[in-house]
Amino acid sequence: MKRREFIKKSGAVGLAGTFSTLNAQEVEKDQKPEFRGRIYKSVKYGGKVNLDRLKKLKDLGFDGVEGSAPGMDLAGLKKACSEVELPMHGVVYNKHWKMRLSSPNEQVRDMGRKGLEDAIRESKEVGGSSVLLVPGAVKGKDETHDQVWERSITEIRKVLPLASHLGIRVLIETVWNGFCYKPEQFRDYLDAIDNPWVGAYYDIGNMQKFAPSHEWIRVLGSRIVKLDVKDWGVKNGFCPLGKGDVDWMQVRRELSNIEFSGWVTREGGDGGDDKTAVLMNRLLGL
Repeated sequence: MKRREFIKKSGAVGLAGTFSTLNAQEVEKDQKPEFRGRIYKSVKYGGKVNLDRLKKLKDLGFDGVEGSAPGMDLAGLKKACSEVELPMHGVVYNKHWKMRLSSPNEQVRDMGRKGLEDAIRESKEVGGSSVLLVPGAVKGKDETHDQVWERSITEIRKVLPLASHLGIRVLIETVWNGFCYKPEQFRDYLDAIDNPWVGAYYDIGNMQKFAPSHEWIRVLGSRIVKLDVKDWGVKNGFCPLGKGDVDWMQVRRELSNIEFSGWVTREGGDGGDDKTAVLMNRLLGL
């Protein structure tokens, strides 16, 4: 089944009620939890057990964590997450920079694909539903935009039988790698793969530099499966949430328009997990 057919038949979880008409400047005063129970709050966690931190995250109201694979302490993490009742919803593939699926070297691409398969297996083992993947990088005449497009799609398609068998989504993240800097490009890249087990892991802060984040969300639509949560500003670069140029009220409107429901994960620091929890709740209506 093609990805678009899958989305049409499976449907999306609807959001009830009318979205707030508050403007962007009023977001810090807006305490209405429109997305509570529909958006699930997480932080990047890593691959080792830290029981004290897991318990703290649970107490702060986080719904889960995201690991880094392959190479995780699978048995330890499964036991700790189960004990704390804080699931690991997925993993970040931690070798996608060194062993790029877009590399001009076929052996490197093979190693990258096999590493991705290992990450898929580990995500399944810890109870996750996805692997975050950066598909490559534009590095010059031997690794152009077109080559990243073609090579990465070829390698991604090779892992899809395993991904579908285990029920793990391969979710593509946009980063500052020279690839798909326009939302329409990223949309077309995902549509070229056209498989229900591939979607977007959209990073709200990463792409604010190239177009307003709410425009990316509008263009990508139901292709978005999960979100990374960052802020970025022309004057201060990556910064604590709410201190950059992201228009969070517009982001929330667009998430409402596409009926988004799923995991959002904070990457980066805000001065501690407690401050991160408060900021995510306020800016995302949780």
